[in-house]
Amino acid sequence: MSVPPQRAEPSRPPARGAILLAGGLIVLAILAAYHASFAGPFVFDDIPAISENTSIRHLWPLGPVLSPPHETGVTVSGRPVVNLSFALNYAMGGLSVGGYHAVNLLIHACAALVLFGVVRRTLLQPALRGRFGADALLPGLAVALLWAVHPLLTGSVSYVVQRAESLMGLFYLLTLYGFIRATEAGAARGWWMLSIVACWLGMATKEVMVTAPVLVLLYDRTFVAGTVRSALTARWRYYAGLAASWLLLAGLVMSTGSRGGTVGFGSELTAWSYALVQGWAVVHYLVLTFLPQQLVFDYGTDLRKDFADVLLPLVVLASLAVAAILGWRRWPASAFAGLWFFLILAPTSSVVPVASQLAAEHRMYLPLAAVVAVLVLGGFAWLGRSALAACAVLALVAGVLTEQRTRDYTSGLALWSDTVAKLPGNSRAHYNLGLALAKEGRMAEAMAQYEAVLRIHPGDYEVQAAAGGHARILDSAYLKTRFVENSSMTPSVFLVDVEIPVLN
Repeated sequence: MSVPPQRAEPSRPPARGAILLAGGLIVLAILAAYHASFAGPFVFDDIPAISENTSIRHLWPLGPVLSPPHETGVTVSGRPVVNLSFALNYAMGGLSVGGYHAVNLLIHACAALVLFGVVRRTLLQPALRGRFGADALLPGLAVALLWAVHPLLTGSVSYVVQRAESLMGLFYLLTLYGFIRATEAGAARGWWMLSIVACWLGMATKEVMVTAPVLVLLYDRTFVAGTVRSALTARWRYYAGLAASWLLLAGLVMSTGSRGGTVGFGSELTAWSYALVQGWAVVHYLVLTFLPQQLVFDYGTDLRKDFADVLLPLVVLASLAVAAILGWRRWPASAFAGLWFFLILAPTSSVVPVASQLAAEHRMYLPLAAVVAVLVLGGFAWLGRSALAACAVLALVAGVLTEQRTRDYTSGLALWSDTVAKLPGNSRAHYNLGLALAKEGRMAEAMAQYEAVLRIHPGDYEVQAAAGGHARILDSAYLKTRFVENSSMTPSVFLVDVEIPVLN
């Protein structure tokens, strides 16, 4: 059944000190979990998006900054707000990587605080106030804290270039938070503008933002207006402002040429093949939510699943999706969490192929919040305030695991070694580990990694060319003999940067 149309009462100014204390606790927990990330170097896609990105070297004129490179589908391609954030970093500290990590942590902390506000004020809505209203601050704190320190988000925070995901997540949450505040009685009109501006900025940050106007409408229908028609009738100008941002996104997407040909139906990867992999990947993300020990930096492009491999995951996903849809009328508040999860994952984890990344843990940045919210609020509904102790223990464990995981990001060698150990069939990981080993002068070990790539992909001439180049530099008779037939394939390009850019 639908929530009857009504306007939310303004939340009582709870103890402001308690809210500030909760926010401070969230920030301190993030700093404790991610303190080691400041030592992490630029790796992988950081190289073309930051180190080699000349468009971030000057803040003025803004034209080049807001028109990032797009020919090769580099991470900043078609994402001017992300590129601008890197330009600001460069203006403050050049290529000093610590400053980039500091901004990533600041973005993540802001996102966690906004999520805290979204959850707390949602629990004060008429549909949920009867059950949670008196304790809105505590479950809101628990959700935001667990989400903020969950190890599944490490890649979105410690991997500099994935600022694209966390910054988009911040704008997504601000869009919803601004709407929630605007619909409270006596709210300032500026909240409507904040929501619309955040939506537009999000569209210029990452394409996943495309679902934000729809999710806000579903929130309106679930917790405020009662029906979609009532929501659109009462606030059509606002929704027109949100929907207009799709025009900006469409223009940015077209300017990138399908992100260098790596996204869309024009690649060799079919929609069916990609959908099969995503059936496995989404369930894998859910497993990592509860058992985050097998986190992987880069899943590569070698994930191939047939129907038998993904039959069970597809059954699980179909069951969850059906439950969310059927529960929409009877338990709309609970079903909203399911819709949040599937809607935000849909652009990257459904049928539109992203050939350069068949799976990526950073895609769970916002969807994870829905899973955590269901678990935490379910615990509070069942145990009351006693659930807070369990949440505190879980947050402590999650924070420790995150702190340990961030140490893998302190060097490219450690990161690729970990990836190869967990996904030995990942040719891209073997290749990049070989490059990292070569930079350390460990050429024999590097050659072993190149040979692993050739076993996975016989005839990979790029790898053979790189190996030939290393042979010439070392003047190694053994390596020259092994790769002599490919040593003339202009391999020097592979020796300029240790991490070869791969599109994201």
